[in-house]
Amino acid sequence: MSNLKTLFNKIKYKYPWYKFYQKKERNIEVPNVSLYEYLKEKNKDNMNSIALNYFNRKITFSSFFNEINLCSRALRSQGIRPGDVVTICMANTPEAVIAFYAINKIGAIANMIHPLSAQEEIKSSLISTKSVMLIAINLSYKKVKEIIDDTSVYKTIIVSPSDSMPVLLKVGYYITQGRKVEVPKKSESFLFWNDFMNRGYKYQDKVLAKTTKDQPAVILHSGGTTGIPKNIVLTNGNINAVAKQAEIIFPLINNKDSALAVLPLFHCFGLVVCVHGPLCLGASSILIPQFDARRFDKILTKYKPSFVPGVPTLFEALLTNKYMNNVDLSYVKYVISGGDSLSIAKNEEINKFLKQHNCQSNVIQGYGMTETTGPVAFGALGSAELGSVGIPLPSNEIKIINIDTREEAKLGETGEICVSGPIVMAGYLENEKETNEILEKDNKGKIWVHTGDLGYMNENGVLYFVSRLKRMLIVSGYNVYPSHIEEVIMSHKDVLNCGVIGIPHPYKVQVPKAYIVLNNGIKATLKVKKDIKDYCEKNLAKFMLPKEYVFRESLPKTMIGKVDYRELEKENK
Repeated sequence: MSNLKTLFNKIKYKYPWYKFYQKKERNIEVPNVSLYEYLKEKNKDNMNSIALNYFNRKITFSSFFNEINLCSRALRSQGIRPGDVVTICMANTPEAVIAFYAINKIGAIANMIHPLSAQEEIKSSLISTKSVMLIAINLSYKKVKEIIDDTSVYKTIIVSPSDSMPVLLKVGYYITQGRKVEVPKKSESFLFWNDFMNRGYKYQDKVLAKTTKDQPAVILHSGGTTGIPKNIVLTNGNINAVAKQAEIIFPLINNKDSALAVLPLFHCFGLVVCVHGPLCLGASSILIPQFDARRFDKILTKYKPSFVPGVPTLFEALLTNKYMNNVDLSYVKYVISGGDSLSIAKNEEINKFLKQHNCQSNVIQGYGMTETTGPVAFGALGSAELGSVGIPLPSNEIKIINIDTREEAKLGETGEICVSGPIVMAGYLENEKETNEILEKDNKGKIWVHTGDLGYMNENGVLYFVSRLKRMLIVSGYNVYPSHIEEVIMSHKDVLNCGVIGIPHPYKVQVPKAYIVLNNGIKATLKVKKDIKDYCEKNLAKFMLPKEYVFRESLPKTMIGKVDYRELEKENK
């Protein structure tokens, strides 16, 4: 009896969050199949329900799987094989989702990139991932045509946001925007979506590849531990694990529900939490290709989503929308915040707002990163303490280690957050050094992600995020690394030195501010300032662009000669 009691106490200390789960819910079994196969199995009796909603054009699961099947045949007809990388450079449209699952079905790998990426970023991503096909939104063509010959891409598929729109909206889009967009002449190198899909009808060979949970499914992007852009490889098992966890933590979601997909597909939160997770629960995904905070009220009243995931800036837009006064939110079952932490004051403000609008849910925070396939912890099943980011999801483990001794800290002590479980990435693509810096195997063979974040866990097993060890900004939910911006600015011929800090922003939370020292003899004329700004716009994604550019004679330095960012932050305040 004493041995049993000792074992119980050991588990109680090591896994204090177990109290929130029934015994059968504490761990999950990850299916040994592809994303496509798992999604198909979960919806085999749900074919008449809505899978995708795009400007109120509703696509049933039956039609959705038919389109995936046709797209997979079109991919094979153009020579795409298992293991090939196909880049998707798209906003949230049905074509992007269909292509993602079709790529997965044939055993290829999807590389997801931001359609607003700078020209050189697109080129770099295509080269580093060895992509052989690009599926891109038409707005990206102008950038793509300049660099595509420098890559391994032999076929580019151009998609218009209007391809899946209802007829009247399609006409409206063409009149207001579409006719102004530069597009290629049809050729064997550049195909339009419908022409590409039509080639699938002629391909009759087998397309479904034998795929395991450990095989790569998608490449997403983040700065890793250093801020230099990394290609993060996530497996089928990683993403399906999150879908399995969702079954336990979202018991109210079923095939009559819908999830608002405002967060983009190239973002882990958008792909996994807004699309794959809800679809595997039988719910529909409401695809919003371009979010306008001023129209948030119209989005909610038009679609009535029961599941609203977002980053803090999304909820800031909710609070500041002047048309929300009389909007009833009684249909909303879950409101999820991730991507960055909410302050207690903001958390309380949002909860008060939701209650005033008859919402069934408070805002529930979660914690995670792309390297952990998004959510690691979540305020599920009554664990949402104010200011916390919840408990580890089923089969996930979190430990806090002392940043000096590297030994495991006690409950309540602040240290580095480390994560283990089926959600741990396969690694950074062809970057063993950086992979080994963030992933560490313990003496029991368990792999831990060293997040570079500080936090603590209380006696209930609830995690509290404190701050980041690494120098990183969160801009509208996106990770932005000042070191990357500095590297780009300092590559300009007129720049001697540069320091970038984050400054507060009423909507984006933070934005970059660049302090620049010019080379000797160069004056900060209007022409020079404009040239540097234009250079940044060409080489940085839009969300990375500095909000302010300050030109100085020198920058403050630390005792060892590095730019003193803390001093710059003090000066800015």
